[in-house]
Amino acid sequence: MSEWKKICLVTDIPVLGARRVARERGIDVAVFRNDQDGVFALLDRCPHKGGPLSQGIVFGSSVACPLHNWTIDLEGGCARAPDEGCTPKFSVSVSDGVVHLDANELATLALDLTRPVAGPAGKELASA
Repeated sequence: MSEWKKICLVTDIPVLGARRVARERGIDVAVFRNDQDGVFALLDRCPHKGGPLSQGIVFGSSVACPLHNWTIDLEGGCARAPDEGCTPKFSVSVSDGVVHLDANELATLALDLTRPVAGPAGKELASA
């Protein structure tokens, strides 16, 4: 049985936008809201180059990555064809307008993933 952690109100998430949820360890989680008040949660990392999905544009049940415009399905976390790759999804519960995420998933899911470092610093780290 899941232990749910209260995150925010649905109305705290912009329509067609997202809100980031910080974790003690690992990359933040992005909680999205579409124009039908559907709420979805994904790791805030595009499977392509690690772009912050929370800064993307939500349309329908998808989000466009702000870096290279990959379309990521909000329900499953996978890129739409012809692109390939997935980002981890998190379980969401909405009750009486309050958004909850699974506390165990927040503490354990995708802790091994990192956000790529871009630019010259990324090259120096790769060669070190």
